[in-house]
Amino acid sequence: MKDQRLAMWSGLGAVLLWSTVATAFKLTLDYYTPLQMLLIACLASVGVLAVLLAGQGQLRAAFRLPARQYVQSLGLGLINPCIYYLLLFGAFDRLPAQEAQPINYTWALVLAYLSVPFLGHRLKGTDILAGLVCYSGVVVIATRGNLADLAFSDPLGVTLAIGSTLVWASYWILATRDRRDPLTGLFLNFLFGLPFIVALTWWQDGLPPLASGGFIGSLYVGLFEMGLAFVLWSRAMKLATNTARVSNLIFISPFLSLVFIYFIVGEVILASTWAGLVLIVAGLWFQQLGARRGATEPAHG
Repeated sequence: MKDQRLAMWSGLGAVLLWSTVATAFKLTLDYYTPLQMLLIACLASVGVLAVLLAGQGQLRAAFRLPARQYVQSLGLGLINPCIYYLLLFGAFDRLPAQEAQPINYTWALVLAYLSVPFLGHRLKGTDILAGLVCYSGVVVIATRGNLADLAFSDPLGVTLAIGSTLVWASYWILATRDRRDPLTGLFLNFLFGLPFIVALTWWQDGLPPLASGGFIGSLYVGLFEMGLAFVLWSRAMKLATNTARVSNLIFISPFLSLVFIYFIVGEVILASTWAGLVLIVAGLWFQQLGARRGATEPAHG
């Protein structure tokens, strides 16, 4: 049954959770390496997704699928959570949260660009203009407003942040071919990715100490960023009678995130961060507006 009011509340819940994760990333990385943080977070995510599937009576069905779907989860699990979160956490480990977080939001634009060669979508003028606006914002943030010299504050950190957007967009393009229930697919992807994370963490950094300030933060990331927020957003999309109104809620997240970063992490938010974020959000809004107009145009041929 559709319920726009409940959809908006579910969407707001997801946006609120997503707004806190940059803060959680930064605080946790004071204690753990990116790999150690990913290990605990992935374990927590697999646990909460299993509980949610069990509550829906779908957990047993997740282990009765055709073999090819488990092969699919193996491939997708290597992309997300393994590669994507390693790049993302690596970016947050090197950059201030106020720089890594806005750059990560450009993944939606990357998705539009990658959809052209891989899904056969058509690139519109609004997509090109949105890209120019968004990435001008990235440059403003990455140079901390020093546009004359174009000297990036941490070139590797910026590369990791941009790389994470490419991986995340690629994951969702591949996921369009996944016909499983989204919650089941996410659970299996994380479950199949987990052994690789365990092995890599053991080999590279050693298992994370549980009596550490990073343990609670990693649990928080796994339970909420990788788990509950996804469920709330999916529920909002299913309940919505107007998905555009729900989708617009996502633009609140990056600004609210900077508030948490300022008050909890203690970073002084630079004027260049605000200016760059406004450019990124404006570009994404313009790109989304163009996509909606395109969806209402009559088809030809």
